[in-house]
Amino acid sequence: MAGEVLNIGQVRIHSGSATTEEAMREAADMLEAAGAVTSEYYDAMLQRERTVSTYMGNELAIPHGTNETKDTILSSALAVIRYDGGVDWGGEPVRFVIGIAGRGDEHLEILSQIALLFSDEDEVEKLKAASTPEELFAMLSAVNE
Repeated sequence: MAGEVLNIGQVRIHSGSATTEEAMREAADMLEAAGAVTSEYYDAMLQRERTVSTYMGNELAIPHGTNETKDTILSSALAVIRYDGGVDWGGEPVRFVIGIAGRGDEHLEILSQIALLFSDEDEVEKLKAASTPEELFAMLSAVNE
């Protein structure tokens, strides 16, 4: 994969909770700040969520745009946010919101790496226990390889 899809500035930990929309907005804003997407990407995320929930199980949601809105993606990147107060994601409890922007088919590769990591409950427990964004970033940095 070309370049780093995740850097330390794209990892946050919040002690509180958020709504689905607030969490998606924050992820979209982080991706935009990273230069990965245009300001229309948040709407693309909302569009996708209306069609199909991006809840993945194990307290993970991975909001991303629809295929029709690919032109809002400038480069591949991730935004990782942990809400310790949780997010009610269409009735499912979510603690990790990972916004994904993928050029071409790169998002499939990124998605499979994240799905793999979050399919292991011990790994998820470690990600929950990370006390700083730096610690969380270190655990997730395999996505850059």
